Amino acid sequence: MVKKKLSFEDAMARLREITETLERGSVTLEESVKLFSEGAELSQLCYETLGAAEQKITELSKICADTEEA
Repeated sequence: MVKKKLSFEDAMARLREITETLERGSVTLEESVKLFSEGAELSQLCYETLGAAEQKITELSKICADTEEA
């Protein structure tokens, strides 16, 4: 479980670690399931963070466009 709010960069770094560990196949099935679950949560966090950034950029672009028209 992702307990604390990670930065986007930290979440991506942890996702890379999880992916590499799972690809190596060096952990038990139980640990693989735990890592997969953590990865899914991190992926959701990253998706939401990117969505919020996209929304903010869209809003700022509209403000800039409105300012240029005035």
